Amino acid sequence: MSFEGKVILITGASTGIGAGTAIHLAQLGASLSITGRNKQNLDKVAKECSPSKTLIITGDLSNENDVKNIIDSTIRHYGKLDILINNAGVAELGSIETTSLEQYDNIFNINVRSVYQLTALAVPHLIKTKGNIVNVSSVMGLRSCVGLLSYCMSKAALDQFTRCVALELASKQVRVNSVNPGVIATDIMKRRGVSEEQLESFYEYCKTTHPLGRIGDVSEVARTIAFLASDNAGYITGATLPVDGGKHAMSPR
Repeated sequence: MSFEGKVILITGASTGIGAGTAIHLAQLGASLSITGRNKQNLDKVAKECSPSKTLIITGDLSNENDVKNIIDSTIRHYGKLDILINNAGVAELGSIETTSLEQYDNIFNINVRSVYQLTALAVPHLIKTKGNIVNVSSVMGLRSCVGLLSYCMSKAALDQFTRCVALELASKQVRVNSVNPGVIATDIMKRRGVSEEQLESFYEYCKTTHPLGRIGDVSEVARTIAFLASDNAGYITGATLPVDGGKHAMSPR
């Protein structure tokens, strides 16, 4: 796979899957536009990419003006857009009894609304390049679980968004797919306030809920994103591809 000459915009690229994907795609020759809220972390990621081929744009995806600036800055800098990777997302613990409307709105604003806006702004440019979109969803968009109600709902919405937009843009030769990771070793749970001890216990438990008997690695998701974004996946659109060690295929127990 080569992404030489391709311009790729990645949201939430300061840590985790977004950062790993940026670094992997840079190794494959891509010119990158990376976004996030933490400039310091974005600078670190850019150093591991090709600094001369990496544009950093800071912004908050819950802010409509920031979202518009992300697209405008990318086009102003590179003159085009080939691939959009909607990776940014947030998660918070909560059930129907404990999730406040404020929490619900925060999760949907980042995980769904910002994706809708950014994609709508990107589409005219992607039509010109016959580009494609990869959304980073979750196995929780495909399967239910307890204690992550708003997050699960948001990822289910993202999966339906993927399928609908894939159909809408197919005639224009713009492909739209999503990856649906299982539990991946990132810092997203630490940001939710989970302690190191709790995290280790959770990862140990996940060996029983993922048939391959382990949690996933960021690089495994990054390589899958790269495949879907590449010409090797030229006949794939509207897919929600689990990268979850088989978790999506398990019956509850």
